[in-house]
Amino acid sequence: METKNIKLDKNIEMAKKAQALIPGGAHTYSKGDDQFPANAPRIIDRGEGAHIYDVDGNKWLDLGMSLGTVILGHAYGPVIEAAQKELSRGCNFVRPSYLEGELAELMNSIIPSAEMVKFGKNGSDAVTAAVKLARAYTGRDYVVRCASDPFNSIHDWFIGSTVMNRGVPEAISNLTLKFEYNNLDSAKALFDQYPGKIACFIFEPIAATEPAPGFLQGLKDLCEKNGSLLIFDEVVSGFRFHIGGAQVIAGVTPHLSAFGKAMANGFSVSALVGQKEFMKLGGLGHDQERVFLLSTTHGGETHSLAASIATIKEIQNKNAIEHFYTTGRLLQEGMRKAAQDSGAAHLVDIIGYGCKPGFSFRNGQGEISAPARTLFMQELCARGILMPYVVPSLAHQQEHLNYAVEAFKDACGVLKKATEEGFEKYLIGDAVKPVFRKFN
Repeated sequence: METKNIKLDKNIEMAKKAQALIPGGAHTYSKGDDQFPANAPRIIDRGEGAHIYDVDGNKWLDLGMSLGTVILGHAYGPVIEAAQKELSRGCNFVRPSYLEGELAELMNSIIPSAEMVKFGKNGSDAVTAAVKLARAYTGRDYVVRCASDPFNSIHDWFIGSTVMNRGVPEAISNLTLKFEYNNLDSAKALFDQYPGKIACFIFEPIAATEPAPGFLQGLKDLCEKNGSLLIFDEVVSGFRFHIGGAQVIAGVTPHLSAFGKAMANGFSVSALVGQKEFMKLGGLGHDQERVFLLSTTHGGETHSLAASIATIKEIQNKNAIEHFYTTGRLLQEGMRKAAQDSGAAHLVDIIGYGCKPGFSFRNGQGEISAPARTLFMQELCARGILMPYVVPSLAHQQEHLNYAVEAFKDACGVLKKATEEGFEKYLIGDAVKPVFRKFN
């Protein structure tokens, strides 16, 4: 496959302005320049279906789909139409819109844990609201998160438990503990070490690793035995692994759950859902001390709620979940064959479920390698593909998969050469870096 003649003049000019005005040059760390190779687009102009176009007019096959939020495709007609209809009628009012109840009722009908629903604008707010509610209900301070979860929230209770914890009081950081996924003994040990002090366990129920038989139910039983709540962070898995969330696949209903990302095809909507016993504390129908749960001026914006309703219905009507799994599996199989044919099978790890496949890259010594990952992304960019990760969408069709697999083969070939001759000979810029690091 020939590489493309890609010019990034306007990209570079606009990115410099952004860097001067916006810390990091972007409003999401994972969209920053340190997360992409030097030949990747820096500033996007528009999107359509499975493609995005940068400010220089270059067309890119998008496999990242805006951190997994664009689950149907960019500028997806029925969703845009639903949002536009509401925008023409006003987008925010002094009392609730009927759409708030309509979307809440829809979520209640498909998500096992959703007896009551509270909307927000981003996943972090929903996750942190769940943590606050657990602390309020139990009267306890300690929160336990999964050590392998890459991200749960922008708020101090989570960020303080990472290496990038500058600005978070130590007293806050000390209240967040960690357990190991698929390891009930690690959870039991914390209950033994902090008896009567743990408010909740919060984590992604299913991500790249399959839960061991009995693990999730066992953890719920442990939580209930010790008076703690089980919270599923379904911001990523929701509306992707199953229309009712990964909790349906797991067969375990948590006490509280947080949803976001894919529930509105790129529009900003998130949701805290949970059993009424806990959720009612954030409302008016009880005689206990009140809990300030979620109260956001824009949580009930009508166009975003309408977009979410349209998105969920399209997922249901178009059998989109099955498409996500099929698309991802085909890409995984294509990558596996490309790596084998190129003699690079030992350099590529292929993990995860079809609906959310994962790919990691190793150097010649078998170590997970940032230069190897950067080089692979660089070679895909040279062929018009943007792949910081793979998040299948309804817009990805067979022609896109065929093109991607051909590019995978070329990129694997270059990766093999670089491991033998040195990455510095092939990389045209700096290697990507982890978001969570102590220094730049």
